[in-house]
Amino acid sequence: MKVFVIGIAGGVGHRLAKALIAKGDDVSGPVRRPEQIDALAQDGVPSFQGDFLAMSIDELARAMAGSDAIVFTAGAGGKGGAAATTAIDGEGPGKLAKAAIEAGIKRFVLVSVFPEAWRERHMNESFEHYMVQKKRAEIDLVQSDLDWVILRPSALTNDPGTGLVDLGLAQVHHEITRDDVAATIVDLLETPKISRIILEVTGGSTAIGMAVEAVARSAAKP
Repeated sequence: MKVFVIGIAGGVGHRLAKALIAKGDDVSGPVRRPEQIDALAQDGVPSFQGDFLAMSIDELARAMAGSDAIVFTAGAGGKGGAAATTAIDGEGPGKLAKAAIEAGIKRFVLVSVFPEAWRERHMNESFEHYMVQKKRAEIDLVQSDLDWVILRPSALTNDPGTGLVDLGLAQVHHEITRDDVAATIVDLLETPKISRIILEVTGGSTAIGMAVEAVARSAAKP
């Protein structure tokens, strides 16, 4: 399998790329700075210099040509203000979806966010704008003709992965490691029965492979 990753230098994207390569899959994706190429190469992760925001849809389609799937894990991360959040988190997935259609790629996994994430913390206006943009991206993907999966992880941590999650249509918001999110995406990519569905994932008590299999069985029911 060949996977085109947007956000390949990020916390989830980098882990996902390494996990896919370890399984023998091919991975590629754009990064904005040359030093990111070198850093990724040290882990055996190939990338190329490019800014998906600046690239045209045609350019993106050519870059992803031959891929079997697209995974969008990028995020503004609060940098660059509301404009950056709108461009990356809100408009970015829709732009990539158009490029995927042009390139003839159907499978598209979008890493989104729990809708009630950190609501108990009474987040500021910037965070609320981020949530609005994430929902906008989900809508763009759901309205496309792609073979999409939207994965909403709970609050992300850099702790070592546990291999255990709770995965389903609706979960209670807790925390999940970036390792476990990446591992869940790997299994989703390898499970074509899971398609055109929005899933929520958080740290839990079920092995990732078993959790994905359970969703696949449920999706196969008439």
